[in-house]
Amino acid sequence: MLTVVEIAGMQFTVQPGDVVNVPLLDAESGEQLVFDKILLSGDKIGTPFLPGTVKAELLENWKDKKVIVFKKKRRKGYRRLKGHRQRYSKIKILEINID
Repeated sequence: MLTVVEIAGMQFTVQPGDVVNVPLLDAESGEQLVFDKILLSGDKIGTPFLPGTVKAELLENWKDKKVIVFKKKRRKGYRRLKGHRQRYSKIKILEINID
């Protein structure tokens, strides 16, 4: 059963057993997480949310590849170089309970 759940301000389509990369969550590896903002499940649509929970386990926190941001204005001597590494959490969906 496909379910749309809101995690850290973003919407993800999940089902039991899925492994999903979400924006960094404030938790440690191995912790059990519970999300209660279920937007859609099967043929049920929330207004705005459905009653129920999605249980997940945090597998690891990790960083993505570095993205280079380079700005330049020709003939002016203006150059700026910045880098950014986005941090993510990898979670595994254990079960979905819809009341």
